[in-house]
This record gives sequence, C-alpha cells and structure tokens, in this order.
Amino acid sequence: MDMATALAQLGVTERTLDQATRERLDRDGYAPLPGVLTDEQLARARTRVGELAAAEGDAAGREVHQEAGTDRLADLVNKDPLFEVCFTDPRLLACIAHVLGDFKLSSLNSRAALPGAGLQALHQEGGPVGLGPYQVCNSIWLLDDFTEENGATRVVPGSHRLTVSPRDSVPDPHAPHPDQVTLTAPAGTVIVFNSHLWHGGTRNNTDIDVPLSVEQDGHLTFQVPSAKPRLAACTFSVDLAELQQAIGHLAPTNSQQGFRAPRPSHDAE
Repeated sequence: MDMATALAQLGVTERTLDQATRERLDRDGYAPLPGVLTDEQLARARTRVGELAAAEGDAAGREVHQEAGTDRLADLVNKDPLFEVCFTDPRLLACIAHVLGDFKLSSLNSRAALPGAGLQALHQEGGPVGLGPYQVCNSIWLLDDFTEENGATRVVPGSHRLTVSPRDSVPDPHAPHPDQVTLTAPAGTVIVFNSHLWHGGTRNNTDIDVPLSVEQDGHLTFQVPSAKPRLAACTFSVDLAELQQAIGHLAPTNSQQGFRAPRPSHDAE
C-alpha cells in the first residue's frame, strides 16, 4: 500500500487541508487546528495520563527522555488505544503530508511543566535545512489550555526556512527572542509545526502543573522514512501504510495497552 492509499483510507482527501492552513505552514512553520479533541476525549486523556504517571513513578519518560522540572511520559502509542486519535486524525495527517510528503510515525509522549520550571532553550529537530526538504514534523495535542503564564510552547515564525540553528546564531537561546510567539490556545486544539522551526517550552509561572500536552520531547513526531531519528531512543517507528493495517488488524496486548508495532533499532545521536 502506498502513502496516498493509506491516507485515503484514513479519511484524508484533497479538501481536508484548507488553503489558509497550507500557506501558514509554509510561511510561519506552524498552524493551529481548533477543536480536534472533544471534552470527553480530553477528560479521558487527562485521567489516563495521570494514571500512567502514578504507575510509572520515577521511571516515567525513561524510554525516551526525562527532563528536570517536568512530568513526562513516553511511548504512549503502546500504552492505551485512546491515544490512537493522535496519529489518525485526518486533519493532522493532511498537515504532516503537506510538510513532509511520505512519512512515518516516530514517537508519542507527554510533557507537563511544573510550577517555576519548564523553560527550554530555543531548539529545532533535524537541524537547519533552509527551504527543505524537511525531515521532521511535530504536533502538540493540548490537554490543558496553553496561556502566556503556564509554560506554553514558544516559536519563532518563519525560522524553519533559515540556514542557521538557534544554538549557533542566538547569544542566549534560553532568553526571549524578539520575534517569538507563544502558542496560546484552548484545550482540545492541536498545533502542527515544522520541527525545523525554532521552538521551546516557556516557564510555568503558575502554581499548577500545566500545561499538559501529548507530544514528543515534546511532540508527536513524524519523520520522512529515510530520516534518522534525533532522539536517544526511537520508541515507535512505522510506515503509515503499516500503521493503518495495525490499527485495523492488531489487537491490544492487554486491557491497559494498545498494539505493539515492530521496533527498529536506531543509534543514539
């Protein structure tokens, strides 16, 4: 099965992605998709993330990455079928295909910034590539509202088209960038962005562990099939055609987990 057929079977058509979203992905490097998750889906996801965090304790997130000042979980693709919406929603897939062409799923994790923490240096996945071809694309699934105060992700619009990295061109990547935009949006929104876009978490200046989002490092990450993962551990990687077949034909491994897809081995960077 080729990519076009797999996408069609998952509900992606030529009309799924509107022209304004295409242009925003090209120009700014990111685009919000409002109202993807329902209130019921949000409630279930928040509850399940809390259960997993409690069950995994100090080991939470270890499969991919643990980050001081945050609560993280990794490999959600294999921990509950309710997260399947994060890699099967037609609007998401249309955006990823627009940025990357053919692609595969790389990882699905969650991150919540703790009070007084969460600030990340501006960074990018895949390095600077100018006008492409692009290798990685991410999405953030907001399980809580993203605000200016609670640690929402910041981006520098258009920076995905640069040929330099923030590490090599910004005096202090942790400092506010004059062109940065904080991605504020209500829970249930999905924000898709080109991973070569300069981005990073901001400080949570509230007294609540927010914002909670399902992401990879993070973000939900997709890569072109030939791209080498930029993670120390690639928890899940499969061609979309195989993913479509897995969703339709593989049974859960147990009552708490989703399907187990084959895991390729990757060298740590």
